[in-house]
Amino acid sequence: MEERNYLIPQFGPFRGMRVIGAGSLIAMPFAASLLAEFGAEFIQIERPKVGDTYRKFLPVARGPLGEVSSAWVQEARNRLSMTLKMDMKNPDSREIFYGLIEKSDVFMENLLWLKRYGLDDKKLLEINPRLVIVHISGYGHKEFGGIPEICSQASYDMAGQSFSGYALYNGYPDRPPQLTAPALNDYVTAMFALFGVLAAYTEAQRSGRGQVVDVSQYESQAKIMRDAFTRHSLGVGEIFRNGNQNPDAQPWDVYVSRDGKYVSVGAVGEIVYGRFLDALGLSRKKYPFLKAATGKEAVSSELGQELAAITREWFESHDADEIERVMRKARVPCSRINSPAESMEHPHYNARQDFISYTDESLGQEVRAFGVFPKLSETPGRVWRGAPTLGQDTERILRELLGMDEEKIRGLRRRGIV
Repeated sequence: MEERNYLIPQFGPFRGMRVIGAGSLIAMPFAASLLAEFGAEFIQIERPKVGDTYRKFLPVARGPLGEVSSAWVQEARNRLSMTLKMDMKNPDSREIFYGLIEKSDVFMENLLWLKRYGLDDKKLLEINPRLVIVHISGYGHKEFGGIPEICSQASYDMAGQSFSGYALYNGYPDRPPQLTAPALNDYVTAMFALFGVLAAYTEAQRSGRGQVVDVSQYESQAKIMRDAFTRHSLGVGEIFRNGNQNPDAQPWDVYVSRDGKYVSVGAVGEIVYGRFLDALGLSRKKYPFLKAATGKEAVSSELGQELAAITREWFESHDADEIERVMRKARVPCSRINSPAESMEHPHYNARQDFISYTDESLGQEVRAFGVFPKLSETPGRVWRGAPTLGQDTERILRELLGMDEEKIRGLRRRGIV
């Protein structure tokens, strides 16, 4: 491969990987940002003067240099921001974009209606046969199958949760299905996109052949619906909503402690259930697992309901700290529901060094945010800079990667190309 000029520090397991991303909001940029936190060079192409819509998501924070979404501050770290009018019918845009494709390993996009931009997979693979192309959409690209009219539909997180049926899992039976915040489907889609990138990139490194990866929001959500479809096909039940309580096992619910904290506990399985009874000082003989704790009949039985009432009363008569200590000693899964403030002050979070500080480029001030995860022993990721201002790296990319001089760059700016 050619000797490359990298614009970022070299670190992490993905050092040497260059990713071009075109699009906005959550799934595609988040997947690329995860790569960037472990060493990949991620150049995000944004619309001139407009930028990624995520920059303006509410709430916005204000700093000495300006204002930007608090979500952008958390998720746009380590990105290089380049503005470019994505119109392949324009020779200037085409020269810049194809030049970047030639020097990159991955192109990711979540643009709607690609033909409008003149983007073509075949052409991109001709320019760079090793390229991994990742399409992220609501319903998938028709080239991989599907009904064309549905494939071309616009989509957001809520559509992915709905079309997949995932929303039927969440909420209470006497209310409409509950969409899971914040944007669960977008983040799940990002994870599958990331997996697709790494699978195709591994193959490209081995064989020298790139390929196209198609990731849809609804399929990403459907993939994590456990047995929803086998339940149906095997005739053993359908998805239902039951709030936080598990109707097939107890204890499995969210309780309120004496000091008003929400505390979740789950003791599924006979061994853990026995430890839970011991922790509460209850008799295993009086509340046998098969008759009081597993299966709908047992949970809803008189004995099961008696145990449920005792459990609720026990939680309501103890403070959250004590509940956690008792359950930790008994080795029963249990945790209070932490607020962001509680998490950021919690000694375990801080002993794990989960929060880091860095300077956000748009705000011009130091921020504290959740750090790099997962943790690697030999090639850890890191944040080398905060989220960029719009087009912060445009000129450097044009000059250092594509070899353009200052006069040409000024001309591109005059014509609104960058």
